Amino acid sequence: MTTSLKDRAPPRPAKLTRNQDLVLACLTHATTPLSAYALLDRLREEGLKAPAQIYRALEKLTALGLVHRLESLNAFAACEDLNHHRGCGTSQDSALVVLFMICRRCGLAREVSDPSLSAALAALCAAEQFQGEQHAIEIQGVCRNCAETAESGGA
Repeated sequence: MTTSLKDRAPPRPAKLTRNQDLVLACLTHATTPLSAYALLDRLREEGLKAPAQIYRALEKLTALGLVHRLESLNAFAACEDLNHHRGCGTSQDSALVVLFMICRRCGLAREVSDPSLSAALAALCAAEQFQGEQHAIEIQGVCRNCAETAESGGA
């Protein structure tokens, strides 16, 4: 079972800058992934004025495994699974695959991981003599809430 960042503050390295801390907090409290420009809009009142400030913070937070970049959305989400915080699928020594289920209706992006999926993908890479460097899979579809709303005649 995963521990949600919305329920518990993420472990933060002692050396996060103010901008990195602001960006991480904003992503932690967001209900959907945010683009860099959406982050900038939300953080202007905190003194962040330039896209470069956001991108530098996101680059470091991603490298630390605290934030994920969702390629298909060109957006970012805070890591939700504190159990695989080390590496979080971004470093070569981290074999845990992170999977995102992204609802194309409401924008919810649920982060999950499964050791058996990670093992299967590691075996596939080994069989192909391929050294994976980033371990994230994105699946687009419809979440349970949106599916139930559609079935009950809602939007």
